Amino acid sequence: MAKLNLAEDVVLLLLDDETGKMEDVHANVMEMLMAGAVLMDLGLKERIDWDLERLFVIDKTPTGDAMLDAALQKISQEPLPLAPKAWIQRIAEHGMDIRAAAIDSLVDRGIIRVEDTKFLWVFGTRRYPVIDNREEREAKLRLMDVLLSDTIPDPHDVALICLADAASVFEIILSERELRQAGKRIEQVRKLDLVGQVMSNQIRKFVYDITMAIAHAQQPLY
Repeated sequence: MAKLNLAEDVVLLLLDDETGKMEDVHANVMEMLMAGAVLMDLGLKERIDWDLERLFVIDKTPTGDAMLDAALQKISQEPLPLAPKAWIQRIAEHGMDIRAAAIDSLVDRGIIRVEDTKFLWVFGTRRYPVIDNREEREAKLRLMDVLLSDTIPDPHDVALICLADAASVFEIILSERELRQAGKRIEQVRKLDLVGQVMSNQIRKFVYDITMAIAHAQQPLY
């Protein structure tokens, strides 16, 4: 079985082991996560590169992954190089479609299944129970092994850790004790990928702006 892409790994990280439900992540944050996952994967596959000022295509050859190739084509057709920030925003416009495609891919691979349930015959909920939890446990245990030891991570896991940290995913999936143990290590791993830092820092800024906007909207008007 082909290795999961970053968007699929993010979905599995956010899947609750016991309930089969996705962890509660604001839609705008999820969109940023999916955009970052696709762009970082294209970087890992040496299709694009970026710096603080611009993101550009270095190889137009399709990857064979529909989620990545749609973004690669979009970037290739842009006449002028744009900054990473601009591309995160543009790809994030399709973030929920990317999330849906990642879920569909995991279903097609036989890793999860989709169940619709009804509560009082009014409110529908959707669960994603794991059929074969090897991949799900591998994603989580792989990252925990990196974060709680001196194991040298591969570039894919460095990118996944940068994404998860940028969107505060670790605060959702780790206990307070695990988070305290992993804090310094997360910072070390982030520094391993100097190029990825540009992307993850942009995502972190967007997430902060979104969080502040939500908090402001929830404040009473009196």
